[in-house]
Amino acid sequence: MPVPKPTAGMTRRDLLRAGAITAFAAFAAACGSNSGRPAAGGGGDKAALSQWYHQYGEAGTQQAALRYAKEYADAGVSVAWTPGDYGSKLASGLLSNQGPDVFESQLNYAMVKSGQVVPLDDILAETKSDFNDGALRANTVDGKVYGIKMIDDPQMIYYRKSLFDKAGVKPPTTVDELVAAAKALTTDKVKGLFIGNDGGLVLGIPSVNSSGGSLLTEDNKPGFTGERAAQAFSKVRQMYADKSLLLGAPADWADPSAFTQGLTAMQWCGLWAMPGIQKALGDDFGVFPYPALDAQGRAVVTSGGWSTFVSAKSKDVEAAKAFVKWLWIDKTELQEDWCLSYGFHIPPRKSLAAKAAKLQTGPAAEAVKLNTDHGVVDNPAWTPKMASAYNDMLTNVIKKGADPAAEITKAEKTVTTELSRLFG
Repeated sequence: MPVPKPTAGMTRRDLLRAGAITAFAAFAAACGSNSGRPAAGGGGDKAALSQWYHQYGEAGTQQAALRYAKEYADAGVSVAWTPGDYGSKLASGLLSNQGPDVFESQLNYAMVKSGQVVPLDDILAETKSDFNDGALRANTVDGKVYGIKMIDDPQMIYYRKSLFDKAGVKPPTTVDELVAAAKALTTDKVKGLFIGNDGGLVLGIPSVNSSGGSLLTEDNKPGFTGERAAQAFSKVRQMYADKSLLLGAPADWADPSAFTQGLTAMQWCGLWAMPGIQKALGDDFGVFPYPALDAQGRAVVTSGGWSTFVSAKSKDVEAAKAFVKWLWIDKTELQEDWCLSYGFHIPPRKSLAAKAAKLQTGPAAEAVKLNTDHGVVDNPAWTPKMASAYNDMLTNVIKKGADPAAEITKAEKTVTTELSRLFG
């Protein structure tokens, strides 16, 4: 299932975060009666646990989740499969007594600050070193790990080998080379690059990281300031001004159809799209990371995905943690099944990614390497209000040609205010 989180604007992940934060601030209503919580009684001495998922679009995932729950012998686990606005339901559920014991989400600082989730360091201790660094960073606040990563969804640039050969273009290793390649590959029928119908907001994270910056620094200060960040944003603007970017595609960047239908020579997309691309194009494609701004920068892959958490309001926190340990730490065969039998994702466990048959050759193996070498994850302290200000900055620079330094200053002010609210 696509997890289009890495745009710095209001993506599905940010909407989920916004729901959690809004509900926390308002201390709002409880969720509806469809909580997925097993009825009390009838389970003997076993704990009764509820586990919540959003609705995955991949056939077989719901049945797999139900099967895993049924296999667990030490508690009765009921699965709630939530179509539609999972974020709002989860946010209100976490504030109620009818919410989940175990749930999938992405970590944000408000969840920790409000005491909605419990640390999982104890169940992770023996296998922590087997999880990749990004999976741990995405779920860590103040040195404690609150979530166990379920899937890794790296996003990168796909390219058509035949079109590159025809134009005499090689996969770029700097942003200037990417700008030149996008222009050289653009014809009256094919655009050079597709980075979303909004003109490239999805590059908010990779562009600043390519310069050596980040959304937030390690000590939670704005990390997207300075001349190098301004240069990075200006390069995306240049591709927009060059008319090298595909705009108005039938589907947005998370869907590979613009690429498979020959509307663009390159597209930013996720690993989830690779099986469909391979089916449509055979071996006429490859992948590469968003290039480094220059020799002082870095190549970037944005690494999304989902993690599992234990609610602090669970009636049996220890039983919930035991179930999480069984499913997402001990049962490696089920973890590989979840990642690769229905969709196409990288297991966050290094040992699983190293041996999974579907990830050993071709572009899939390259994607695993790119995720390991260049993967970037969100800082849990990045809030929807920060994202909105950053998104406005990108829009003004990329589409309107506004001065990057002035726009950065405006966004920095909002982000700094938000950080003061969070951290005092």
